[in-house]
This record gives sequence, C-alpha cells and structure tokens, in this order.
Amino acid sequence: MLRDAWLPRPAFGLTGLSLFFSLVRPGLSMEVTVPTTLNVLNGSDARLPCTFNSCYTVNHKHFSLNWTYQECGNCSEEMFLQFRMKIISLKLERFRDRVEFSGNPSKYDVSVTLRNVQPEDEGLYSCYILNPPDRHRGHGRIQLRVLMEEPPERDSTVAVVVGASVGGFLAVVILVLMVVKCVRRKKEQKLSTDDLKTEEEGKADGEGLAEDGAK
Repeated sequence: MLRDAWLPRPAFGLTGLSLFFSLVRPGLSMEVTVPTTLNVLNGSDARLPCTFNSCYTVNHKHFSLNWTYQECGNCSEEMFLQFRMKIISLKLERFRDRVEFSGNPSKYDVSVTLRNVQPEDEGLYSCYILNPPDRHRGHGRIQLRVLMEEPPERDSTVAVVVGASVGGFLAVVILVLMVVKCVRRKKEQKLSTDDLKTEEEGKADGEGLAEDGAK
C-alpha cells in the first residue's frame, strides 16, 4: 500500500500571515490558495491542493480550468489536465494514468492527485482558473519536491494548538474581507455595464437628432 504524501510542519506564524496577506492584498485577480512548496515522499500519492474564492457560483458551462507542469522556472509549460464542461485528462507521457482530478469545482476546489510520485515528477505545477462572470483569471503555483526518505517525527502539539486558534481568527477576518470585496466587485462591474449602456444610448440619441436636423 502506498503511503500518504508527507507535508512539512512550518511555524504557523509565517504560514498563517503569508496566507492572510496573499488573500487581502489589493488587486482584481481571483484569490487562489495553494501551498508554495509541497514535500512528497518518493512512491507515495500526492494531492496537489488548489482552491479558489469567487464572488459567483460555478456554472460548469462557462467555468474553465487548466493544470500545467514545468520542469524548471524557465522551461515551457505542459498542460496535463483541463476542465471544459467536464474533466479532460491529456495523458502526458510523463504522467500516463497517474493523474486524477480530486476536487469539486462547485465547492471551489480544483485539486488533483498524482499517484506513485517519482523523483522526475519534481517541478512546478500551476492551476489556472476562470469563473465567469468574474472577469479575472486566478493562478496558483506549487513547487513539488520529492523526498527519498521520511524525515523524523517532531512534537508539534503546541504549534497545532496555537495554529488552530490563530487560524480560526484569520478565517473569520478573511471571510469578512471576501464578502466586502465581492460586494465592491459586483458594484464595479454593474457600474461599468451601466456606463457602457449610457454611452450607447447617448450615441443613439445624437444620431437621431442629426437625422432630424437633416430633414
């Protein structure tokens, strides 16, 4: 039986604050949450988590997703999975049948699982998400590292307790900020649409007056 992928236990202070600022930084792009680095034990199954926040529910007819792989930062991206109304596995020779979609777009989760991880699977994995009518594409990138042996166990009871407390507080703050941001984004998109309609109506009125004057 294959062992589960091993994840490092970094100090929560840095992880929690990094996640917090990544979600609340200004900008119009969709918020995508992924681990920056994922350490996986050789021969195990690794879940590459990718979740997103959107102001709109997911409509499978318009929702799109791309997963790509890069061997290095300067290497070209190879697409290995898509979502276009349904999951489409491109079956790269590198992965063959070892990639499975393990997320649920309706729950804003587009994670994938890589079976029987090998050293040559190391590299950069990117998820690209578009969820209309949200106009901005989201992007998350994971650095996958393959470990040849499992690191020693460490007692992290205190870190877990503190992390859970701080994490709960951050979750509430992030939720409030997301609600505020969604309200603002929808207002901005509505104002933009209304301005466009007003401009078109103004042009139509001007043309009508010009025709009356000619008569």
